[in-house]
Amino acid sequence: MKTSRCLQLILLAGVLLSWASPVSADILFTTIPADGNVFGPPGSLVGWGYSITNTDTSDWFVSTDLNSDSFSNGTPTLLFDFPDLAPGTTVTEAFDPVNSIGLFELQWDPSAPIGTVNSGNFILSGEWWDGDPLNGGNFISDALDTSAAYAATATGSVSTPEPGGFPLLVAGFAIMIGWRMVRSLRRIRLSVPSRWDVGD
Repeated sequence: MKTSRCLQLILLAGVLLSWASPVSADILFTTIPADGNVFGPPGSLVGWGYSITNTDTSDWFVSTDLNSDSFSNGTPTLLFDFPDLAPGTTVTEAFDPVNSIGLFELQWDPSAPIGTVNSGNFILSGEWWDGDPLNGGNFISDALDTSAAYAATATGSVSTPEPGGFPLLVAGFAIMIGWRMVRSLRRIRLSVPSRWDVGD
């Protein structure tokens, strides 16, 4: 009898705890590119975008913090804009280095050794709210942290000539040869006396 009563109390406590925090609450957090791998030569700027989906059917997800593991041979910059997600919605931001949009960027040092890899995890923290946090919603609880793996690799730079580079080079040589020929002809003219100089 006592065992049965104890099991009932444990079951009741489990039900009460499930009401206190959202059961179906789940955040899908991924980097763009999806595998988290970016590449660039020393001195270049590389970065990640993100996609976050709130799969909960009733509560809002409010992002509050984003952390990463450490980086070496470069300068990292946080670009994340901390979106609030209504139930069942997705927010996606591709990396845009011109407008500083995305999740994170890394400016490789010009002296970064080729083959250097920075890898780790981006860790997203947030909160659950029972409605729009900017329109009367109430805080429910902290969300479980979720992470996405990343890797940035310093690659060798490949020098490829511009499509119009060869014709420009040929034109430059032709102009230089023509200029030298004109100078040579002028020297020859100056060294040969003209017919007007013969009687002087």
